[in-house]
Amino acid sequence: MTNAQLYLSIGVPILVNIAFNGALILLLQISINKRIDDLRDSLIALWRSELHRVEEVLDARLKTLEERRS
Repeated sequence: MTNAQLYLSIGVPILVNIAFNGALILLLQISINKRIDDLRDSLIALWRSELHRVEEVLDARLKTLEERRS
């Protein structure tokens, strides 16, 4: 076995593993980013709906206070 064959038999599998692992990490990062974005969007929607409920309660209380005052 020549030195070139030895280097190829060691180097090629290492390079293939690096390429596959890099692709896997990239796919996982894209997937995680999508999940985080979806979670953020759902939390924003939940926050807005809760804020709307608080606004309705405050409006109802203000209306009650205004009716008592009149």
